[in-house]
Amino acid sequence: MQSDDDTETAFAGLEHTRATLSGVVAIPVTPFAEDGSVDWDRHAALLQRLVSAGVGAVTPNGNTGEFYTLTPAEARRAAENTVKEVGERATVIVGVGLDTAGAVAAAAHARDCGANLVMVHQPVHPYISGEGWTEYHRTVADAVPELGVVLYVRDARITGEQIAQLGELCPNVVGVKYSVADPVRFASVAQDAGRERFVWLAGLAELSAPGYFALGATGFTSGLANVAPEIALEMYRLLAAGDYHGALEIWDLIRPFEQLRAADSSADNVSVVKEALAQLGLSRRDVRPPSRTLPTAVRGHIESILADWGARWQL
Repeated sequence: MQSDDDTETAFAGLEHTRATLSGVVAIPVTPFAEDGSVDWDRHAALLQRLVSAGVGAVTPNGNTGEFYTLTPAEARRAAENTVKEVGERATVIVGVGLDTAGAVAAAAHARDCGANLVMVHQPVHPYISGEGWTEYHRTVADAVPELGVVLYVRDARITGEQIAQLGELCPNVVGVKYSVADPVRFASVAQDAGRERFVWLAGLAELSAPGYFALGATGFTSGLANVAPEIALEMYRLLAAGDYHGALEIWDLIRPFEQLRAADSSADNVSVVKEALAQLGLSRRDVRPPSRTLPTAVRGHIESILADWGARWQL
């Protein structure tokens, strides 16, 4: 049984963890070598580039990291490598998911290797009940009471009442990455769950951030930060200051890039980021199926976008 001192220490740690979620939460890519394996040296370099630019939180094994294509061993090493390279300078939020036992094991590994939080991917089971959704997340959260837990909500059926109930059951559930493309739905869910109880992240990246910040979000996730962390950080600075006019100038600048990522139900979401990194000489463009490398016309579009950004941001 925890002592009162242990309980107070854990609570203080969770409060600090909550604070680190208010900002840009970058979702790093997982770079591949020519033979298809993970290029761990390049992985380290990209992480260091993000944090050196000022990014304060990173999520290895997120969707931009091609979580669903990684083997369990690769996912564990991604968590370990992230903690090793930037864990003393940034908050590390490890993505976990898939089957319940695997998610629990991944969360325990994240704790043991020194991560600060876990983000639980939206369950991919074809048949999800409300009670089952709660039990799945409760099982993961209860396995790592020392860590903060971020919910990744992509299903519009998940209600604020469900999130509130989970928060009552699991004090370490501290954040919600909300990725339903409906600002009104977001506002309703946040109000019903408790705007102050959780840290709310705009989970659809920069294009959704201004609207979601106006309705209670205090952070956003970013794949674009892999390419141009300065742009993502500037958008956050403006939003945190309430300068929506300035934030919309950034929004206009990045819209063509983010629309390429969102096209065809986000089919090329990661491919666009990796193509940009390849053009900047920072990584190979390789992705794993079911993603694809991009056709020549799209590569040319990205080249023109980067030239436009470079004129302003010296990429």
